[in-house]
Amino acid sequence: MTSSDLAEPSVLNTIFPWERGTYDPPEAYSWLRENEPVRRVVLHDGTPAWLVTRYDDVRRILSDPRVSSNQMLPGFPQIELVPRPSEEESTFLNMDAPMHTVFRRLISKHFVVKKLDAMRPRIQALVDERIDDMLKRGEPLDFVEEIALPVPSTVIAWLLGVPPADHPFFNRETDALLAASLGTPEAIDRATEAYGNINAYVDGLITAREALDEPGEDILGNLVQASRDGVIKRQDVLNTAWLLLVAGHDTTANMISLGMLTLLEHPEQLAELRARPDLVPQAIEELLRYLTIVHLIVLRIATEDIEIGGVTIPAGEGIVPLNFSANRDDAHYPDAAALDIHRGARDHFAFGYGMHQCVGQPLARIELQIVFETVLRRLPDLKLAVSPADIPFKSHASINGIASLPVTV
Repeated sequence: MTSSDLAEPSVLNTIFPWERGTYDPPEAYSWLRENEPVRRVVLHDGTPAWLVTRYDDVRRILSDPRVSSNQMLPGFPQIELVPRPSEEESTFLNMDAPMHTVFRRLISKHFVVKKLDAMRPRIQALVDERIDDMLKRGEPLDFVEEIALPVPSTVIAWLLGVPPADHPFFNRETDALLAASLGTPEAIDRATEAYGNINAYVDGLITAREALDEPGEDILGNLVQASRDGVIKRQDVLNTAWLLLVAGHDTTANMISLGMLTLLEHPEQLAELRARPDLVPQAIEELLRYLTIVHLIVLRIATEDIEIGGVTIPAGEGIVPLNFSANRDDAHYPDAAALDIHRGARDHFAFGYGMHQCVGQPLARIELQIVFETVLRRLPDLKLAVSPADIPFKSHASINGIASLPVTV
């Protein structure tokens, strides 16, 4: 029986977004791909938005010049139950050309593969140091706390130019900030406190750079110089630092932790990776596709009427190109709901597509490769210390992940 043989899921007539599984997108996505690949839904604030669910259609939307990423436009879709950022708080993620191009040029030079490859020994040493510490203790440990969070947070601190002495503070506060996705009152209160602490800290870093004749050649230094030259505003420096902090920390941390859990839940494929570490790079691509950690962040709005999938999306209405649905489209990836480390597909949408494709994806791939290769080699007895049912998933977040992963080594 296929999805087209089933009755229309009742959830389609409820407020979007819908509940997802631990590893899988909402079941309704499959029905939509087969029966109604472009569908109008209503968001929590009452505004309409169009879900685009098939791989080819998502690809077309994300490269169509008639769609905008400008969240200030009336009708732009807002998924999360938080106040819409002001124009002053916007990042280049929500800008169109030409300003998006300005920011991308400032930042992209720090994420070229050749430059990042030079960081491999330093990242390798960091991962080895974390594992050395785990092996000394041996008791049930939290893989998120030991590996998944500190590795990407330390690396992004290097790139932003955070002084080494401040790394413990930086890591502690960013971890608390991102824990808000647990949705508990305590986590939200602590995250609010962390937001203020980090905001003051980053603002202080910017002020210190501004006082220098040469602000530096790292990301923060280049942004401060661009502000000094009048290319961007000072607030843009702070906003961009925030974006890189979250995008470079939260997404990779969740990918490391949820990817490790996924492999532990697929022991045959995990055993093959241990025996054949040369398969790790393509396994990472499959995990990126299969999990699609960033699943409700890619949002757009039509600036003209757009015909897609036989449906016309009117100008001024929001579009949600569902990259998670596209990455599970059987028409593009046969048996897409299965994890297959031999699939070898790099054309997934885990990093988006088009002009807004994730600028940091080369760094993410390097971090993931080093972490998984090293963990598989150095921790051959790594096992879950709890039942998979007891692992707390981040059910309130548009970036999927897990809050903790108890393991034994």
